[in-house]
Amino acid sequence: MNRKIDGTFFEFRHHNTPEGKYWNPALEKFSGEDWRQKIREIAEIQMEYIVVMATALYDKCYFKSKVFPFADMPCSDPIEEILDEADKCNVKVFLGNGFYGDWTKAGYNIKSKEVIERSFRAMEELTALYGHHKSFYGWYFPDETCIILKFSKDFVKYVNLCTAECHKLTPQKKTLIATYGTNLALANGAYVKTLSELDVDFIAYQDEVGVKKTKVQRTEKIFERLKKAHDKAGRAQLWADIELFDFEGMVYKSALVPAKFERIEQQIKNAAPYCDKLLSYQYLGIMNPADSLSFAGHPDSAKLYEDYKKYLSK
Repeated sequence: MNRKIDGTFFEFRHHNTPEGKYWNPALEKFSGEDWRQKIREIAEIQMEYIVVMATALYDKCYFKSKVFPFADMPCSDPIEEILDEADKCNVKVFLGNGFYGDWTKAGYNIKSKEVIERSFRAMEELTALYGHHKSFYGWYFPDETCIILKFSKDFVKYVNLCTAECHKLTPQKKTLIATYGTNLALANGAYVKTLSELDVDFIAYQDEVGVKKTKVQRTEKIFERLKKAHDKAGRAQLWADIELFDFEGMVYKSALVPAKFERIEQQIKNAAPYCDKLLSYQYLGIMNPADSLSFAGHPDSAKLYEDYKKYLSK
């Protein structure tokens, strides 16, 4: 049987407006049942993890909070809807502790006492509201900074601070980051040192094929190198973040569209031997059953969904 994709990132709105051209308008109209339908669809193709990228965006929260006002959307509690449905589908959910600052300024956010304190207040609220759900598996820290040869001291400090807060609020929950700059990670002694200092359970490295920073044929060597570094560091499971998309035009400035499955299949094969789990960016907007009552995304997302289902059956 082919190696499956184990999970997907998930969002209530795509943060980059041009990129979300084909699904943001649909998400803005989603009812609670629509959100539940997406969880069922994800579970039906054997994905067992969902990473809610952001619990807030553009100074609005996706839950009732004292930190920011509630987002303008028809569903009154989308996080409750997805967690309750995930409970039923045996799906594990990571909740993001962002974006409680400007998502374009991650380097500032990870050093800002104000932003970090806002995110911690929100985490307290999220724990009180949703901590009872069995599907609430862990936390994701979306304020990522680029790996430039190794993790920066500021980023290590930030991640460790967030993990300490997570352990205080929810001692049994796991922690996840999904870093970029994967192609710049040398995985040498200096890299291993900073990796060993990071207090996080899982690192899902973006394979950066969709954003055109890395050629498909290079990713196997990159993940092989990272596997050696993780083995030496003895810290954090190595996961992958497989990019399922392509760009309609310019990178970062045009709509995300489904990539050809032939490319995605090679991405999976290249990462699979070295990674404990394969996440994807992302099901929502990029894959849809053709007959979905909650269709959100480019029309070609139906073909990618069918291609992936056929792949799973082999």
